[in-house]
Amino acid sequence: MTRTFEEQVAIVTGGAQGIGLAVLRRLIADGARVASWDTNPDRNEAMAASEGATAIACDVSDAASVDDAMARTVAMLGAPAILVNSAGIAGPNAPVADYPLDDWTRILAVNLTGTFLVNRAVVPHMRDAGYGRILNVASIAGKEGNPNACAYSASKAGVIAFTKSLGKELADMDIGVNCVTPAAARTPIFEQMSQEHVDWMLSKIPRARFLEVEEAAATIAFAVSPANSFTTGAVFDLSGGRATY
Repeated sequence: MTRTFEEQVAIVTGGAQGIGLAVLRRLIADGARVASWDTNPDRNEAMAASEGATAIACDVSDAASVDDAMARTVAMLGAPAILVNSAGIAGPNAPVADYPLDDWTRILAVNLTGTFLVNRAVVPHMRDAGYGRILNVASIAGKEGNPNACAYSASKAGVIAFTKSLGKELADMDIGVNCVTPAAARTPIFEQMSQEHVDWMLSKIPRARFLEVEEAAATIAFAVSPANSFTTGAVFDLSGGRATY
């Protein structure tokens, strides 16, 4: 029986942990050859050895690093048909008046500029092939804005708008560009947040629990599959009922 992603090359940024790792496992199980781009080479190499992925060191906020990761991926695996852009950071929790400028700059660089750089790198390969599926991981914070998380909220709102823009640019090709807006999932990103903020996020989810990373992976796997041949520039909600639009 043919598996959904048989022989397709996929890139997963932030693939060594969290939602990225869950997606990586799902894609590999369905036949894809996956390159995990991650900033932590030791963690990434260990993950790749155990999961059957290819580890590529990459800082998505650095254009030269992204270009190098792209070149190495193509050389080792071939041109990508799938991108799942999951790399991201949360940063500290603080009101706007007290928010550190360095943290604001770093969060925007990773979450938003990183999304731009990685998408920019894969699009030419997908255009040449006449096929591709891109999925950017945004956040419910990008729709609703979380208090004391101005940089994270702004960066993820930018990811949503960027995704809609690129989806329209490529709509006349068989290249789908979509994003997901997860509510909080219990991943290592929680380590960057205060317990008060974590508790606040949980209180806003009508399902009264955090998202499971495997649930996110299931939705993302459909979004990057050949079956998702019409929807583009869209937002798949993973907020457990929290989203108001």
